[in-house]
Amino acid sequence: MDNEVAAGNTTSTLGNLALGLTLLAFGLGGTGAIDNVAAADAAGLATWVGGVTLFLVGLLALRAGDKGEGTAFAALGAFWFTWGTAVGGGATADAVGVFLLLWALLALTLTLAAKGGGLFGQGVYGLLFVALLLLAIGALADNGGLAKAGGWVAAVAGLVAWYGATAAVAGWPTVLGRANRSAAAAS
Repeated sequence: MDNEVAAGNTTSTLGNLALGLTLLAFGLGGTGAIDNVAAADAAGLATWVGGVTLFLVGLLALRAGDKGEGTAFAALGAFWFTWGTAVGGGATADAVGVFLLLWALLALTLTLAAKGGGLFGQGVYGLLFVALLLLAIGALADNGGLAKAGGWVAAVAGLVAWYGATAAVAGWPTVLGRANRSAAAAS
C-alpha cells in the first residue's frame, strides 16, 4: 500500500458508517423498543463492525497522517471490541458502570478534540459521551430508566453518524442553518 494514498474522506466515511451502525444497534437494543432485542444482542456487530472495522480504519487514518480520526476510530474500535467480547461475561453492575464511565471519558476527549468538526464531529462524540454517562450511572445506581435513556441517546448518535457517512457518499448537505442556505442559493 502506497503511503501517499489519501485516506481522509474514505476513512472518515467508513469509520462513521461503522460507528453509526454499531451505535444504532447497541442503542436500539438498550431502549427495549423492539421486543426480545437487548443491547447484548448487538455484541457480534459491536465486535466485528464496531471493533475490528473501526480499529483498522483508525490505523489507516493514522497512516495517512490524520491524528484526530485515527485516534478516534482506533480507540472506539478498542472500546467496541472489548464490549462485544465481554458481553455476558458475568461482570457485576458496578464493574460495567466503571467500564462505561471510563469510556465516557474517552468520548468526552473526542468531543473536545473535534472542536472544528461541527455537528457531525462533535455531535456524534458528544452524544456518545452522554449515552455512555447515562448508561454508566444507570448501571452504578441500578436504574433501568437511565439505562433506557442512554440507549435512546446512543441510537440518536448512531443516526447522526450514519447520516454523516451517507451524506458524504450521496452528496447530501451536512451543514445546517444560514450558511447552508447561502451556499445552496449561490450554486
